[in-house]
Amino acid sequence: MRIDAHHHFWAYDPDAYAWISEQMAVIRRDFLPEHLAEELAGAGLGGAVSVQARQSLEETEWLLALAHANEFIRGVVGWVPLIAEHVAATLERFAGNPKLRSVRHVLQDEEDDAYMLRDDFNRGIRALREFGLVYDILIFERHLPQTIEFVDRHPDQPFVLNHCAKPRIREGILSPWRERIRELAERQNVSCKISGLTTEADWTNWQPADLRPYVETVLDAFGPDRTMLGSDWPVCLVATGYTQWFETVSGFLAGLSQSERTAVRGGTAARVYGLG
Repeated sequence: MRIDAHHHFWAYDPDAYAWISEQMAVIRRDFLPEHLAEELAGAGLGGAVSVQARQSLEETEWLLALAHANEFIRGVVGWVPLIAEHVAATLERFAGNPKLRSVRHVLQDEEDDAYMLRDDFNRGIRALREFGLVYDILIFERHLPQTIEFVDRHPDQPFVLNHCAKPRIREGILSPWRERIRELAERQNVSCKISGLTTEADWTNWQPADLRPYVETVLDAFGPDRTMLGSDWPVCLVATGYTQWFETVSGFLAGLSQSERTAVRGGTAARVYGLG
């Protein structure tokens, strides 16, 4: 099954989603399961992983309810208060829900670039293992050195890097992102999502050639068995159509074997997240 390993839902509210600027007017509306179902069908995909867009337990519960009601939502990456002293009790609340497969915190928006190295945050990460949960890493390129140190504290914890750590595609800058991605990929407990790249490029004038060096770096560093493909829908719509994105990436995968393409298009996500 081909899987979109990264997308979002929201019932749009300008206060709750203040980060959606006027330049992003195309996504200032509701994006719900019925809308994604149409996109999946058009692109020939059979399932998706829903990822948190707000840092609230209410949203995590909402996403899990949507997953329960819609079979094509194969898993959920939710949010829990990882720095809370009693985070394990919160995780226990969700332990019986098989659709919760991972947790994410919006590290890229924290004022402290070393937030992920906090003792209380790392205590929360250690609690994930008991519940068989992955952790999704959302950062900017500048956070890669700290991320390597962070991952090294948890050698048995599965991690998934979101959006290839948001390289500076708009400026065409490869280094030091390329070298740091390769270093991070040496940690076998880390996988990577090819997602969110068109929004790091020039929204209106990007070409596939602008993205190719970054995609090829990730594929070479992580290998197809630790690389998965996501849309970052609906955010991607400010720069590309849903089907257009998957068609673009298909061009980058053309040199892979059939089994390798199968892994990137769904097999890796199914294995890493343990999708039922």
